[in-house]
Amino acid sequence: MIAKPGLDGHDRGAKIIARALRDAGMEVIYTGLHQTPEQIVETALQEDADAVGISILSGAHMTLVPRILEGLKEHGLDDVLVVVGGTIPSDDAAELERLGVSAVFTPGATTGAIVDFLRERVPA
Repeated sequence: MIAKPGLDGHDRGAKIIARALRDAGMEVIYTGLHQTPEQIVETALQEDADAVGISILSGAHMTLVPRILEGLKEHGLDDVLVVVGGTIPSDDAAELERLGVSAVFTPGATTGAIVDFLRERVPA
């Protein structure tokens, strides 16, 4: 599942990642723009998502991502892999990983690296 939380209206990167994952044979659900953390958690629950990719460029990652992680835990979705992509400073990336994000992909990450990462960690 690929999600765009908050007011960030730039979804080109999310669509490129969704297409790359689809082309690699993965089922992908794209939630669209302006999703609340609660909507993202609800979609992950309804779709029985194995992984949630959060695309965020707005700078609100330290507010929105922890809320998504908390919501997943509250709904018993502790086993859902969470990755984040966007312009995330390295200190923030380290904190997000400490909170439970499996990986943070910043600009310059290749679609191949993201596909490989997910293939290694998400059951087929």
